[in-house]
Amino acid sequence: MRTRTTTATNGLVTALAALLVLTGCTASGDGRPAASSSVASVPAQSGGGSGFEGPRPQDQNLLAWTGDPNDAGHVTAQSAAGVGGRVTLVRIVLREQITWSNVWLGLAGIDPSAQLANCYLGVYDAKGALVATTPDISPQLMTDAIAKPFALGKPFTAAPGTYFIALLLNGTWATNGLTLKSTGAGISVNAGLTPPNLRYSNLLTGQTSLPPTVNLAEQSTSTINTGWASQWYAIS
Repeated sequence: MRTRTTTATNGLVTALAALLVLTGCTASGDGRPAASSSVASVPAQSGGGSGFEGPRPQDQNLLAWTGDPNDAGHVTAQSAAGVGGRVTLVRIVLREQITWSNVWLGLAGIDPSAQLANCYLGVYDAKGALVATTPDISPQLMTDAIAKPFALGKPFTAAPGTYFIALLLNGTWATNGLTLKSTGAGISVNAGLTPPNLRYSNLLTGQTSLPPTVNLAEQSTSTINTGWASQWYAIS
């Protein structure tokens, strides 16, 4: 009986010692257990990687844009015969309500010998109604090849939704003289889209002003697919 008691006691002591080792505890000189050592916790990794979201329009004092201007490293050009009198439309989607005062355009090059008249920027809503337009911007297209704002005749409150920035050019110019900043997307800009929701399109011919309404179902890519696409625009 004594032998069994001793064996059981020894087994209990061994198990207790193993438990103390596993919990990081050691016996101090006065018989009290020492404080367990702490282990630094490792922050959990989030599923979003580094969290970098890229530049936003607000980082450059703008309200919206067709894309990061840093990616607009190409130029787009067309002859006066090819694009003159045609309305070019660029779709932009607003995620929040804004007061729209200016349309920014990246003017890549100018033609000092150009003869321009009846050139406009404007804004159409998703139903094809003209909601704002600039005065004739011909003089501004003749100077300062930079990204710059073109003021609308009257700022307006734009609710969240789809809009189309319209550009109308008229006159004569050297094809590779008057050029706009763009990305290199080319004809792939409308991948997955059909009228009336094309991202880049053209409408009508022989226009000397932006019409009060356009039929977006008639969107065409006749000039878009020949190098007149991917222009960079922004809003302020």
